[in-house]
Amino acid sequence: MSKLIIGWAEESITPDEKVSLVGQFYERISQYVETPLTVTALAIESGNDHAVIVSGDLTSASRNLLNEIRTHLTDVEGLDPMKVTLGATHTHTSVSYTGRSDYRAFDVFKTRLPEGVEYKQVVNTTAEGVQTPDAGRAMLIERTVKVIKAAWANRKPGYIANGFGRAAVGLNRRACYDDGSAKMWGDTNNACFTTLEAGTDTGIEMLFTYDENKKISGAMINVSCPSQVLEHRSFVSSDYWGKVKANLRKELGEDFYVLGMCGAAGDLCPRDLIRWVEPTTPILDPNIERLTVLPRNADPSMFEIEGAVKIGKRISREVMDAIEDVKEIYDDAELVHKSFTMDLPYRRVTMGEYNEAKDRFDRYIAGKKTVNFADKANTLFECGIMARYLDQQNKDLVNIEVHVMKLGNIAIATNPFELFVDYGSQIRARSKANQTFLSQLTCGSYGYLPTEHAENGGHYSAFVGSGTVGHAGGEMYVRKVLTVIDELFSEEK
Repeated sequence: MSKLIIGWAEESITPDEKVSLVGQFYERISQYVETPLTVTALAIESGNDHAVIVSGDLTSASRNLLNEIRTHLTDVEGLDPMKVTLGATHTHTSVSYTGRSDYRAFDVFKTRLPEGVEYKQVVNTTAEGVQTPDAGRAMLIERTVKVIKAAWANRKPGYIANGFGRAAVGLNRRACYDDGSAKMWGDTNNACFTTLEAGTDTGIEMLFTYDENKKISGAMINVSCPSQVLEHRSFVSSDYWGKVKANLRKELGEDFYVLGMCGAAGDLCPRDLIRWVEPTTPILDPNIERLTVLPRNADPSMFEIEGAVKIGKRISREVMDAIEDVKEIYDDAELVHKSFTMDLPYRRVTMGEYNEAKDRFDRYIAGKKTVNFADKANTLFECGIMARYLDQQNKDLVNIEVHVMKLGNIAIATNPFELFVDYGSQIRARSKANQTFLSQLTCGSYGYLPTEHAENGGHYSAFVGSGTVGHAGGEMYVRKVLTVIDELFSEEK
């Protein structure tokens, strides 16, 4: 019998200064803190194995950031740093930090500009009083190391229980048209619109923890949607996860821990493209354009705080219902934690595509004296092709880190992509586990991983500059994860 030992910890990663906010084409500096940012760690040990699952209110969690964090954990007795995972809720209103980018279309945009052409920022992201990316990185490392050590030190005998809920949070954000094309954020009030490209995943996987006295202590909540209601705003925010945490703590106490985990959601968002509700305050996103906007009796605008509040209520209500539905808690779950790396094929372009992209870019820029974020967005397809052609001269494979765990009758699998929902559906449908938790943008950040259908449709999130790996790599990842889950849950074990 494998008795569970469980520890929780949480640390603030809310910056003391203004920060440059990443995740949009245009430049933003935070003006205030709407809701605090946190990094949360859940340490679980059972038998001879363990895991520390960490989730931060971050845009991404790069592999080099995690590797540096691990160097500070080598002196923690009994903890294998390679059993630590770091994921991001994928908010676009969080701290920026330095780190090597694995896809660099924006870099090519700057280097390809002719001499004399000036790039004009919306705001000066290096202004006095704005936290530098280096300082952001140092703070994230220090706080994340602290939270991991605290969760490990806080381990005590405990119990767990499974939970499940359902809420419409993530909806497909790629519209398809009658010429075979697709567009992220595409206008659906259009006679050429045919369908949304893929489905969604409304299921909410939950793992509840309880202390020695069988009092509930925390929840790991897996939702297939990035926390991006407020992605265009100029304030610091944990988006809808901050609302979920506040709601649950009102019901369960301020010492209740919440670990938000983003499932496969590369082509999902909090907004309904069919019942489109406009932002009530302006945004500058060049990909979101509507020629005609009709009034809809639907959700509040999922660009505004009211939208984040609504989603927070939906999730927290489902969590509370699931807690009430728990019929059994147990302390004897087997934990098996497999971590491994795998090589996936780099998504490549041809020399002809490279030359055509150069020509289109040069024609677009010709005659311009200044450029800005809109020009960067309008040429991202071309810059992505050029960046990939240059990089692929010395690179054939993308090496990724993956974790697959068995905890009692549940499976947990990580990936470092904005993984399109169809891949997640394939894994969940075929998994031998009673429940399968999927954590994207974890232990790395390698951009979108689209399906073949999406690649054929094109546009942002599916063209080559949006990520590093294409559908061939996505299919390899799915097969490998299912193989490992099958081994962990085989009758022979």
